[in-house]
Amino acid sequence: MRGAVLAGGKASRFDGRPKGLERVGGERILDRVVALVRVATGSMPLLIANAGDASSWHPDLQVKPDEYPDCGSLGGIYSAVVAGDGPVLLVAWDMPFLSADLLVALVNGAGDHDVFLPQSEGPRGVEPLCGVYGPACREPILDRLRDEDYRAIGFHDAVNVGTLPLERVASFGDPATLFFNVNTAEDLQKAEELWRQYA
Repeated sequence: MRGAVLAGGKASRFDGRPKGLERVGGERILDRVVALVRVATGSMPLLIANAGDASSWHPDLQVKPDEYPDCGSLGGIYSAVVAGDGPVLLVAWDMPFLSADLLVALVNGAGDHDVFLPQSEGPRGVEPLCGVYGPACREPILDRLRDEDYRAIGFHDAVNVGTLPLERVASFGDPATLFFNVNTAEDLQKAEELWRQYA
């Protein structure tokens, strides 16, 4: 199982600053996410990023820009899938409260599924930026990108999707906290408050 950390986007809601480089609990979110993915996969993840200085963010990581820039999260997912052989555990770089045990459960539960995602309480019902994607996703995602359908789950009707049940996800922590992502300065402040609460 490969690992990839998705650090795309322009951080338009964060005044253009790379949000994964912000600190929660005194630690950069990127460093925390990289450590968790490394635990779950046993190797250093690939960093999917388009910024010119991305190689300086975490010198231990190989950086790969999007194959199709400006295509949202789906473009990042595609770039991670085609970056190597076999399945990839992909995690967004702005989730400071993910659990290593949750990521291990995703890796162990993926089996023969083309996509394996944790269920969530969000509007999609799953968390597409924290999951396992297999090589069979390549063509269906590419078809959606060509059609300019950039929904992160828009290709799911063409692949075998499995989910980690919400009850199992909740065994690793409150799903709303586990999948909390930092998009704005207000989110960063809330994340710091949450960290103090759970530390």
